Amino acid sequence: MKFESVVLSALAAASVALADLNPIVVKGNAFFDSVTGDRFYIKGVDYQPPDANGETSDPLMDYNVCSRDVPHIKALGMNTIRVYHVNNAADHSACMQLLQDNGIYLLLDVATADQAISRDYPMYSYNYVLLQHNFATIDAFSNYTNVLGFVAANEVVNAVNTTDTATVLKAVIRDMKQYISVQSPRTIPVGYCAADVAENRYQLAHYLNCGDESERAEFFGLNDYSWCGASSYTVSGYNQKVANFNNYSIPLFFSEYGCNLVEPREFTEVQAIYSSQMIPVFSGGLVYEYIQEANNYGLVEVSSDLETATPLTDYYNLQYQFNQTKLPSGDGGYHANNPPSECPAYVKGLWEANDTLPSMPAQASQYLTAGAGTPLGTDGPSNQWVPNSVLGSSGASSAASATSTVSSAGSASSLSSSSAGSSTASAAASKGAALATGLNSFVAPVLVVAFSFAFGLVAF
Repeated sequence: MKFESVVLSALAAASVALADLNPIVVKGNAFFDSVTGDRFYIKGVDYQPPDANGETSDPLMDYNVCSRDVPHIKALGMNTIRVYHVNNAADHSACMQLLQDNGIYLLLDVATADQAISRDYPMYSYNYVLLQHNFATIDAFSNYTNVLGFVAANEVVNAVNTTDTATVLKAVIRDMKQYISVQSPRTIPVGYCAADVAENRYQLAHYLNCGDESERAEFFGLNDYSWCGASSYTVSGYNQKVANFNNYSIPLFFSEYGCNLVEPREFTEVQAIYSSQMIPVFSGGLVYEYIQEANNYGLVEVSSDLETATPLTDYYNLQYQFNQTKLPSGDGGYHANNPPSECPAYVKGLWEANDTLPSMPAQASQYLTAGAGTPLGTDGPSNQWVPNSVLGSSGASSAASATSTVSSAGSASSLSSSSAGSSTASAAASKGAALATGLNSFVAPVLVVAFSFAFGLVAF
């Protein structure tokens, strides 16, 4: 056994005696500690450090990576990280324990470059391959008490002409909630993180919070970059968001914030986010992002050998703002009994989601009783399969929309065309040729999938 393995084993053994973090639960429009009853405010960072090749990788499977970064995150006084991409077949125990030991919760996106809702063909991407992946990811993380919640997708609705994807998004949220209810040792909230699209941000938020309880999201994150430079509560439009979401009945938070149009970033919005003006409606937020990349949103610079993380000016500016801002005490005036939303009306070209959701694909329903089975990881089959009869071409059906499909792995999309989301799209595009045969390695061959589409076993 290598020395490193011995050290990791010793660390794991030593951590057993440490108390797990208390699970966080949803109560009204806020998060609460399930044991102490204290309100929980998200105070965190979006965390997706790339590998040595600059590609999207799973940071929670590499103890060297997370042990490099967790001390810096802890020093900021943060209590949450959001990770956009994991390999559900990997061992995450060492990093998850390190997060536990440092009082840090995880908000986890389940999508990957090859297993996600397609913007171009949403109904075809809603199949048993996607759900097996999502459910297996739930299995891989549900035993960790510091998992704050699962993000079903990120920025799937990213324009006025992609609102039809919301129907599949809501179905996936429903299915994940159902799977958790029967297979998870505890209830873990499921929600969505949205692009701040002015034309439909409120329709989407209310759509995911309307209808039967079994179909509704349990939190809503907003990727918002409206506070830039020396802005204010009113200039940024924060005041309007608070007013428009005042009657929202589930937790709402900024899943990405930190506009960099003015550099260095001063992060004066921190004082507003945790102020008495906002906390009755918002439950904190996550700064975009931890690692410095080409889009220039990073808090730290990582050395070329990936061994050292050096805080940047933005890091210290954020630390200053956090030190000047105390988390509120008490329940913050949260709303315990706001009613669910009314479903938004259909408007052609603006809001085209269907209030009637597709049924869970028949091949996926078996997972509810039997479990998802072995996680297939990032090398598993892609769900991006579209029949040739739809595309009118041969051999490339699975890869038809690889680059436009994925929920971005980190976005800042409203401000930068070189967002971290592009790295996920690039990863998907590089696998384009392989996607056409990806399903061959799954539970059933492609012919079974084609049969399922033909006879309605895969809903669309």
